[in-house]
Amino acid sequence: MLKPSLQLKLGQQLTMTPQLQQAIRLLQMPALELQAHIRELLESNIMLEPVEETETTGVFEQLAPQAPAATPETDHGADRDEAVPEVEIIDDTWSDRASGSGESTYSGDDDDRPQDVADAVGQTLHEHLLGQLELAGLSPGDLAIASAIVDAINDDGYLIDSLADIAATLRPEIEADEEEVERVLMLVQMLDPPGIGARSVSECILLQLGQLDPGTPGLDAARRIAEHHLDLVAGRDLAQLKRALAADDDTVSTALALVRGCHPRPGSVVGSGAPEYVVPDVFVRRTERGWSVEMNPATVPRVRLNEGYASLIGRNSSHTSMRTQLQEARWLLKSLEIRNDTMLKVARAIVERQSEFLEQGEEYMRPMILKDIAEAISMHESTISRVTSGKYMLTPRGVFELRYFFSSQVEGEDGQGTSSTAIRAKIRKLVREEPPDSPLSDNRIAEILSGEGIPVARRTVAKYREAMGIASSAERKRAAAK
Repeated sequence: MLKPSLQLKLGQQLTMTPQLQQAIRLLQMPALELQAHIRELLESNIMLEPVEETETTGVFEQLAPQAPAATPETDHGADRDEAVPEVEIIDDTWSDRASGSGESTYSGDDDDRPQDVADAVGQTLHEHLLGQLELAGLSPGDLAIASAIVDAINDDGYLIDSLADIAATLRPEIEADEEEVERVLMLVQMLDPPGIGARSVSECILLQLGQLDPGTPGLDAARRIAEHHLDLVAGRDLAQLKRALAADDDTVSTALALVRGCHPRPGSVVGSGAPEYVVPDVFVRRTERGWSVEMNPATVPRVRLNEGYASLIGRNSSHTSMRTQLQEARWLLKSLEIRNDTMLKVARAIVERQSEFLEQGEEYMRPMILKDIAEAISMHESTISRVTSGKYMLTPRGVFELRYFFSSQVEGEDGQGTSSTAIRAKIRKLVREEPPDSPLSDNRIAEILSGEGIPVARRTVAKYREAMGIASSAERKRAAAK
């Protein structure tokens, strides 16, 4: 018979402390999300305070320009005799600012700093059409039907509901049959932009062609193309199109120019989407001493510990809540320091490995995976994944997400791998430089790349070409012959 008993066992267990959880959460936050999070903490924790612009001398004014260039953190011995590009990290003063009385910064309300204000689009497509209907002088009944039609138009400008469905939505207030709805639809289709309210691409192009002068050369042929032969235009089958129209080359060319001049999505001309801006987290610059890596001062949180409140806390039990907030504030500053240092380490390691890309372009992108960076800076791959997600780097070649620099590789004949990004760039270059009347086939491109030591299969070339939106050799040849 079993008897209850107590046993003592010794074991190890990994526990996620609140401090570690906060550090991980801050590490994966993009810059704008981090700014919003800091604002919330400033409102809830009295131990934190923002730094006014007049109190700080700037994030990078305390830099030591004569500091030696940073070297890789991991050295595997004498086998690394090849030159390692110099990468200088700018900003080593975070720890001094974060715990002190004052220069850890929060980029909140900076009245003196110039702000990039997103252009606000005045009207949506729906509002644009309703505004025209109010000035059209329609009867109350027709205006109600027209409003229902506008409600059924999508952002591309097409009518997505049937006339019967629109008529059903008007009942019981308005009794209208499909013929009445179609009559009002013809009025809506006269609104700006041309082609609005169409039920198909063919009707959309016909509506736009109807805005042209009747004496426009090639207009009749363009209407026939829009009504019956758009499939031939999409397939670029000019020979079949000439036979179907029974027209000469000049007429067909003129008609095609009219058709291609029409907008296939007229509603997109009037959009409501505000432009989206990317704020780089890291700056990479070319200097006389090599590549410099520095944090963007606009994304560095401008927040510090409120020493006034912190000094008031005593040993009295009534200060328990304030001591808790003080501890949370210190954890936050420490987590921000970890985030700052980790991002700089990752960015430096990326620049060291992709210096040829920064200097010469995509064709020189080196294959790289998360494990490579993790081993270089002695961190876990999950940490590298969090750092590179949603973070951007400003380089002389443009703004790139950190994940852009990671790609798969194709093993070469010499044992060296080639990045898939570099292969795409080579394919794009070959297509750009090919003779227009004799475009390179996928098989020929694969042979050229194999001759350069990059053994890729024809299907791989086809996959990369299609992913880049490049037409096949046959389609490129037909396009060049027009």
